Parts: sequence; structure tokens; C-alpha cells
Amino acid sequence: MTAATNQHYDLDPEIFAGFLDPLRKYSSGLFDADTTSLEQAQRRKLSFVAGQLRLLGGERVLDVGCGWGALLIYLAQEYGCHTHGISPAQRQHEFIARRRGELSLDHLITTEVASFEGYRPEPGAFDAVTMLGSVVHMPRLDEVFGKTRVALRRGGLLYLSESCFRSEAVRQACDERPGTEFVRHGIFGSGNLRPLSELVAGAESAGFSVRAVHDLTDDYRRTIECWMDNLRGAAGRLDAHADGLTEQLLRYLEIANAGWGYTTKHYALVCAKAR
Repeated sequence: MTAATNQHYDLDPEIFAGFLDPLRKYSSGLFDADTTSLEQAQRRKLSFVAGQLRLLGGERVLDVGCGWGALLIYLAQEYGCHTHGISPAQRQHEFIARRRGELSLDHLITTEVASFEGYRPEPGAFDAVTMLGSVVHMPRLDEVFGKTRVALRRGGLLYLSESCFRSEAVRQACDERPGTEFVRHGIFGSGNLRPLSELVAGAESAGFSVRAVHDLTDDYRRTIECWMDNLRGAAGRLDAHADGLTEQLLRYLEIANAGWGYTTKHYALVCAKAR
């Protein structure tokens, strides 16, 4: 991830507490029924990720773009995994440090302030690598997949989930639309939405074996609907941080939700370092 993304991810964590679930997981949940709450959907998604990685307990897991530590904490608590998170956003690391201390998980969770471009993993140091919504901020897929493969032991697994243009033709038609530019630069500072085919080709070119592709588009739509409801309920508190903040975040989420199934999809890709 580039430093430009910090303008969003380095906001006060209490802003995100205003619309995310209690775990502050800032990516798609996984719903199983109309009555599933946002928190239940996010916990179900964390369990899904662990299942896709075939975790049994005690594994070494690298989370690239670790956010506010939801996955790091979950895997440490539920599986006893040794988790390491990287992110360029200093405030995220400060928040995770407080949480791991409160939960007595200092022996299992570590983090590092770094962009993935500048990160140098020890070869074969990890049993699994996760990237939940972080690849969009990385300009070079060859570097992303190459470095990830270096970090994994032989037989290790990569779980990558990302929002994608639904095809290359749609990207060419929509990449420079005002809504796309607002999300890319107005919210995140940088971002490169790609079609799924480009992610798969990047993984294959790096030598990964693609084990599974999951379409989570409708789950992300429902997740964002929950976030927007929470935003509206917390508008006064959020606007106390910055005038107009609620309106800006609502516009971002409305643009994201308007595209699902038409211009954009959300996929999870599971890959193995098979050789």
C-alpha cells in the first residue's frame, strides 16, 4: 500500500467505530440469513477466511493491510496463530497495540508500520498470507504476488479478497468516471480497481495454483447497507470530528453500492504455493 492511502486509514479510529461493527473490520462480511447482524456477518467472514486457509492452530499468518486488527486478533484468539500485520497507517498500529494488550495477546500478535512495496519478508516465514481489500492500493501486481510467494512456505496458502471491475471492457468505460475518481482520490488518495481476470493472471504468473474463487458481491452490498445505517445514526458524533464527514462517507458508500453487479464485483481468491 502506498502512503497516499493514509489520508483515509489514518483517520481517528473512533470515526470508524461510528459505522463499523465492534471488531472494526473494514471489509465485506458474510451473511447467511436476513436476520444476520453486521457483527455476526463479520465474525462469520473471519471464520470463513480461517477455513479457506485450512488453519488448525498455531500457524504463522501475515495480514497485509491489517486495518484495526480484526483478523489478527480473531486468528490469535480462536486458533492460537502467530499473526503479523503490516500497514502504513500509524494509528492502526497504535490501536492494535492497545487491543492486544487488553486481550493479553502480546505474545501472538505483532505489527509493522510499512507499505507492502517497502516490506521485505523472510523467505518461507509464513504458513498463510491474507489480503482483504488491500491490493487495490498496490500499483504492481507482479510485485505483490511475487513478494507474497516469497513470504509463504511451500504449500502455504494466500487468501485475497478485492473489489473488481466486472470486466476489462467495463474498466475502460468506467475507470475515469466522476464517481470512480471521487472514491479513488477523494477518499483513498490512490487506488487501482482491476478485473478478476487480471488478479488471476497475476497469481498464475507468479507461480501460484488457484484453488478457489468466491463471489461475495451481494455480501459486500449488504455490509455497506449496514455501514450506511450506522453512519446515519452516528452523524452528529462523526461530524464533530470534521464538518461534512458523514456526508462524504455516505457518498463514498452510495457510489460503491450502486455499482455492485453492474460495473463492479467483489471476489475472494484462494491460492497455493504448490511448488
